[in-house]
Amino acid sequence: MNNAMKFIKQVGIEYPIICGAMYPCSNPELVAAVSEAGGIGIIQPLSMVFVYKHDFRAGLKFIKSKTKKPIGMNIITEKSSKTYEDRMRKWLDIALEEGVRFFVTSLGNPRWVVDKVAPYSGIVYHDVTTKKWADKALESGVDGLICVNNRAGGHAGGLSCENLYEDLVSLNVPLICAGGIGDQAGFQQALDLGYAGVQLGTRFIATKECDVHADYKNAIIKAISSDIVLTDKISGVPVSVINTGYIQKSGTKANFIARYFLKHRRTKHWMRMFYTLQSLWKLKKAIVEGGSYKDYWQAGKSVEGCNEILTVSEVIKQLAPNFKQ
Repeated sequence: MNNAMKFIKQVGIEYPIICGAMYPCSNPELVAAVSEAGGIGIIQPLSMVFVYKHDFRAGLKFIKSKTKKPIGMNIITEKSSKTYEDRMRKWLDIALEEGVRFFVTSLGNPRWVVDKVAPYSGIVYHDVTTKKWADKALESGVDGLICVNNRAGGHAGGLSCENLYEDLVSLNVPLICAGGIGDQAGFQQALDLGYAGVQLGTRFIATKECDVHADYKNAIIKAISSDIVLTDKISGVPVSVINTGYIQKSGTKANFIARYFLKHRRTKHWMRMFYTLQSLWKLKKAIVEGGSYKDYWQAGKSVEGCNEILTVSEVIKQLAPNFKQ
């Protein structure tokens, strides 16, 4: 519990609960609702600009009109293209100007983000799945780690939450458990292990404030953990999705040519970008059109604890009814 107290004081929130950034599910209203309820919502810039059609600064101001509490921003730091990196750098500048001070980085070297936010007393946590990547992130100066385990939705890790904690606890930085948490038991287990907080995605999709199609929310409510499978056909690396009829028909493995390019240093980034651009369109269609187009519904094994569609405030109160600062 002491670790949790340190985290909430560091970030300035009431509960050690992060709503992870999700494409395309991180609509501004959801981000604001999580922060207003005492956790911290994380902006996914591509979702805000290209799915929900907000100018980035205007979108930030919209969120700030709904909550005065801290919000965060996700920055994917993989160097897929100069245009993408330039856009991210511009959005980071705007976020800092608008008062954002908590950042979650992923899929690349976070050094440039750390250096940029340091003069503003910004805080950077980095997504990791193994100690190898945790060590690299700490060498880049991050303040804490989002520990993505094998029950997570989206880009899942390979280790259990227990094993990942054991591997990383000696690093002496705040560790956030990401994956498999959808109810009070999971939340409490993570804190009892020693995690400083939790990051949820799937549970917050099945809320009234999340602006996705009802079919997506209902699929999460109906699913059990065994319905979650990994596919590498979205981004070239394993992604957790609900095992819909489409997934069963199309398979979960990249074809021979794709696997060949994904293995090579010079071509893997281009292959991942190809998969990602193709799948982003499908994911966006899924949340808008629902059951008529449900190719890829990302979700983690926390579906086991998602039994009804609630408000964000109700979710947080159910997760942490006895949490006291």
